[in-house]
Amino acid sequence: MPPRRSHKKSRAGCRRCKARKIKCDEVHPRCGNCTKHGVACDFEHPSIVEALTPAPVDTPRPETSTSNCDSPSTSTLPPTPSVELSTPLPMYRNPEPLPLTTNTKSNRMMELKLLHHYTTITCETLAISSPVSEKIWRDTVPNLAFTGANFLTDALLAVSALHLRSHAPQDQELIRASHAYMASTLSEYGASLSKGINESNAEALFLTAALIAFQSTASRIFTRDDGGDLKDRSDGYALPLSWFHSFQGVKAVVASSWQWLRHSGIVVPIIESQPALNLDLSGHKANFFVDLLTGVEDEILGYDEDPASQMLTRQAYQHAVAVLDWAHKIPHTGAPLVFLATVSRRFVELLESRRPRALAILASYFGLLKVLDSVWWLKGVARREVMGIVSLFDPDDEEWWPRLQWPLRIALYESDVIPPDIWGADWVVERELLDQARQNGGFVSHIELLSRMFAAMQNMPQQSMSDALDVVAHQNALARSKAFDQQMYLQDDTHSPH
Repeated sequence: MPPRRSHKKSRAGCRRCKARKIKCDEVHPRCGNCTKHGVACDFEHPSIVEALTPAPVDTPRPETSTSNCDSPSTSTLPPTPSVELSTPLPMYRNPEPLPLTTNTKSNRMMELKLLHHYTTITCETLAISSPVSEKIWRDTVPNLAFTGANFLTDALLAVSALHLRSHAPQDQELIRASHAYMASTLSEYGASLSKGINESNAEALFLTAALIAFQSTASRIFTRDDGGDLKDRSDGYALPLSWFHSFQGVKAVVASSWQWLRHSGIVVPIIESQPALNLDLSGHKANFFVDLLTGVEDEILGYDEDPASQMLTRQAYQHAVAVLDWAHKIPHTGAPLVFLATVSRRFVELLESRRPRALAILASYFGLLKVLDSVWWLKGVARREVMGIVSLFDPDDEEWWPRLQWPLRIALYESDVIPPDIWGADWVVERELLDQARQNGGFVSHIELLSRMFAAMQNMPQQSMSDALDVVAHQNALARSKAFDQQMYLQDDTHSPH
């Protein structure tokens, strides 16, 4: 590792830069970082020092992760009686106090602008090929927010501000609004989770978790502008682990509140808009990403000594690749997005450890997102993230470099329409595959199983419960895969000539 460059430490920097742990240029009357982000600086306004100093509170505060894997940084909400699973959520370093109040005309106009943009444009971008979900996000969700779910209201405004900012990246008002409303969302959302999920707040908490996931994904577009970096402090490219944390948070909320959500006319249509999860874990078929599992047993024996750990690692890889294969066949439905929420906790740990196989799987996942490049919160993701992951590998690595060629070829493809021969799948059969998958149960059936497992394991230690969920989910998916294969075999036999 090359020696770190020496630099002059800032010992007289402004309070805001110190809180964000970034170097202050100490320029008066307003430092460069505060000027860049359009925020008040205590050099210029000493009276704001108290506002920048966190006051002690009686309620538990979220624990901020010390990982440099992503920016904005991630935080973990305190476990609650209703949500025993860890639900890490994206948090912003030193979030701004809400700059918008109802006392001035300009602030009221900003909120009106954000709400109008959300209901006319942003809402249509939160669902992929689902008119029913679009209508819910446009009409039903704002009406639910108006009933008193302040964290949901703030989440709508935060996502709308970020969407507007994608068209005007340097607009300081939009920057402040996006950060401030999301900071307020996370604060109130965390407080509500701490009190417990119940029938009255389950829908609003689910929708807020989903909006946090959208915001976490889209905010990476502006990481450098917001004082972060797509490179960590030691090893170059920083993995977007907050994406997994936020989407896994949605899964945890759903699993713990399904007893109420299963009857929701808001949540169920949104979940059912996702294509049915039909995974092939049998290993009998020649799947597209099968080469990502080549040599997996040797790796497991080399890394994991404990048999239980070996099993979790094996299943984590098999399940992740099965999701890739499934999404690769039906990418235009938004299926690739399911990957973030459905992979196991063990797979995320493998990513955190930067296992080459996990990184290669992640590169292929980002390659799948190329077909969704027209969606504003996914624009440029495929190229940026694939190139970042590839930078972690040696081009002379004969084992892994060849397995990175498909995501590289897809990410760098110039046209918006990728031919089937380049993609590796026939678009004509996409609808047929969807129809077949529906016969094996919709996405709600997958949630039903997850909820039952979650309820049965509530009294287990958190680590053991998470591992058990991974194992049982894998076994159930394998059973469903075998049942589906048998069903397709019987149908083929029925239609074959005698």
